Amino acid sequence: MKAILFAAGCVVAAPLWAAQFNVLVFSKTAGWHHESIHEGVTALRELGRLHDFTVFWTEDAARVFNDRELAKYQAVVFLSTTGNVLDADQQLAFERYIRAGGGFVGVHSASDTEYGWPWYRQLVGRMFHVHPAVQSAVLKVEDANFPGMERFAPRDLVTEEWYEFGPAEVDQPKLHYLLSVDESTYAPATKWADKEGKGMGAFHPVSWYQQYDGGRAFYTALGHLPATWTDPAFRHHLYGGIWWTATGRGFKAR
Repeated sequence: MKAILFAAGCVVAAPLWAAQFNVLVFSKTAGWHHESIHEGVTALRELGRLHDFTVFWTEDAARVFNDRELAKYQAVVFLSTTGNVLDADQQLAFERYIRAGGGFVGVHSASDTEYGWPWYRQLVGRMFHVHPAVQSAVLKVEDANFPGMERFAPRDLVTEEWYEFGPAEVDQPKLHYLLSVDESTYAPATKWADKEGKGMGAFHPVSWYQQYDGGRAFYTALGHLPATWTDPAFRHHLYGGIWWTATGRGFKAR
């Protein structure tokens, strides 16, 4: 449905609705480039159509990581970014965006990004250390009381590249864990590149969220395989994180 507006003698058709929020999807890589990025962009665009939010995708950091452009978006998705993807000025602009109440969504190798930027490491919460070969394992729900968790079984067999993480970059109580993987159900990495892997033990987190530096941050390590992006449970999980980071709704601080 459209309304007819009259301006300067012209008849202009204007929509009576507007998207509920705007999302920037950023997938620049300075290291490994995941094949699944393409499926991720497609899935996020489809989620935008389904849930009425706009999606702007780019790998051009210079174009969007400034105060004027970032102000257009309620959430920024780092979609399997890797390495150093922002320069010093762009980093400062992103810090100001989060401090102004912006939202961050990190997907998969967003935790393998910007190791030398302490503020970003704390925003993500935990950083990638090693991973084993892709394999099936039991994914466990740690907290079902968060947007997007409704479609996960309490325990489910899932195939993924199971990231092992380093220690928490922020005070542990700030990270609220949503998903974990049962390490007894798969073979953790013993060595990856030049890093040693020993597993994470009894508790191996996969997804979490936090309120950080004035804004909101959500991270999920899922999303390595292209086919994962067609999984309705994963898509709903990701949308829950986007919705919460963009709006702050559906959750009361503990």
